[in-house]
Amino acid sequence: MKEEATFDAIVVGSGISGGWAAKELCDKGLKTLVLERGRSVEHLKDYPTAHLHPWQIPHRGRMSKAFLEENPLISKAAGFGSDNAHFFIRDQDHPYIQEKPFDWIRGYQVGGKSLTWGRACQRWSDFEFTAPQRFGYGIDWPIRYKDIAPWYTHVENFIGVCGNADGIEAMPDGEFLPPFQLNCVEAALQQSIKKNYPNRHLVQARWAHLTKPKEIHRQQGRGQCQARNLCMRGCPFGGYFSSVSSTLPWAQKTGKLTIRPHSVVHSILYDSQTQKASGVRIIDAETRQTIDFSARIIFVNASALNSNLILLNSRSSRFPNGLGNDSGLLGKYVAFHNYRASLHAEMPGFTDRYYFGRNPTDAIIANYRNLHTQDTDYLGGFTTFLGAYRSKGKLEAQSSGFGAEFKRAMTEPGPWQIYMYMQGETIPKASNHVRLSSDQTDPWGIPRLITSVGYDENDEKMTQDFLRESEAMLEKAGCTNIETHDNKQAPGLDIHEMGGVRMGRDPKTSVLNAHNQMHTVPNVFVTDGACMTSTGNQSPSLLYMALTARAVHHAAQELKAGHL
Repeated sequence: MKEEATFDAIVVGSGISGGWAAKELCDKGLKTLVLERGRSVEHLKDYPTAHLHPWQIPHRGRMSKAFLEENPLISKAAGFGSDNAHFFIRDQDHPYIQEKPFDWIRGYQVGGKSLTWGRACQRWSDFEFTAPQRFGYGIDWPIRYKDIAPWYTHVENFIGVCGNADGIEAMPDGEFLPPFQLNCVEAALQQSIKKNYPNRHLVQARWAHLTKPKEIHRQQGRGQCQARNLCMRGCPFGGYFSSVSSTLPWAQKTGKLTIRPHSVVHSILYDSQTQKASGVRIIDAETRQTIDFSARIIFVNASALNSNLILLNSRSSRFPNGLGNDSGLLGKYVAFHNYRASLHAEMPGFTDRYYFGRNPTDAIIANYRNLHTQDTDYLGGFTTFLGAYRSKGKLEAQSSGFGAEFKRAMTEPGPWQIYMYMQGETIPKASNHVRLSSDQTDPWGIPRLITSVGYDENDEKMTQDFLRESEAMLEKAGCTNIETHDNKQAPGLDIHEMGGVRMGRDPKTSVLNAHNQMHTVPNVFVTDGACMTSTGNQSPSLLYMALTARAVHHAAQELKAGHL
């Protein structure tokens, strides 16, 4: 049977933003093709380790020495192990060129990294949308919080976000399901911070978990989070949001969706007569056949660096340097989140207290730096994630190592431990960029991506400030044995790469307008991390989803009006 080649809309990528593009486009009655370069993954069916005990998994979840030697990059990824390695690439299969050290973490399958993401869902505030303009870095965002707020609500209601209404100016409240409660040590730290730092706020996690599902979640076939903290294996209960458990099945129920896995996107095709994109060219990953698909609108959601790669490779006589690249800025101003700094400490006491289940979330200290004014010697701010837990085995068990007393002690929980880690804003710079190789190609004949992204003095100052301030907060709370760490990891391990196709008001200084629409190719929209004008400090995935829903709404209006 001949493959259908013409659609109303094409979505490149099936992860968090691509799944949302598919859902919204199909809900509006548009016949939509989703192109995914990896294999097919279906909810429930393709979670092979979801119910396995540690002793049923090879090496109890760890990787063999041979695998680690063959895959030194992907094996660094947070949460990576033999229980979920099938949701990540292998290094040698997808080569790229590191001009500066950059660990590019990828998961190529239907659902993308939505199967393995961290699930934190804080809203941005106007502090983040206005900071570049107020403090003179990058360019001004073309939108403000009020523009995206209703779309945050739209997304939160559908995916399910637990949390508490805390009334914090730096982290606006959303539409929340009941939160995971703080345990006794987290609550003690919260009270200490409240007493000693009136302008700092430790609050419950805002995470994409169904603590108490609503009817809209039951309609998706999803159930309550079981607090197993095995999310990165794929959740058989649908307890956390992924495009595989939520948006893609919803879109499929409309009868308007076609998902095509094993479709490596080569480029976006441009029609010089209409001055619009006419479709997408792919290389079938299994047959190596080149196939063109046509559509009236195209959403590029391949994940930030792949979206940059595709657009840079979309060359024509009109756009010899990449689609929509009249400004010459495509691939530039790439940024990321700084995760280098962390702390670990012990909290004396509370040994008669414990907690329920395995909490899959982290508590949050909202950003308290450079809000109304610049109050540090660096730009930007940071979110702090943290948690408290009881270690395994009483202290005496750690010294004896064998015998009846060792066995007895191992059945009792040890002292309380606290961890904290940083998610810091980095400042977009033209020098931090990606570009295409002129002489090396990948296995599909597409130019390899060159990454040239690194830290700067601003990042160093922020890292040290985070460590100083966090250590002081732990000391005031009565913690002992406080350890501070700067692991100096390369950019990329944060898995929050952003920019390269940034939004803005002026076509001379940006690639996209306020609706994530290319200034010069109006039927192409980019709503994944590539669109970001700056990184902010909050986790970005919720914003990607909200921007996507908003952009689809605008695209549908433009189609109806005959403008596209």
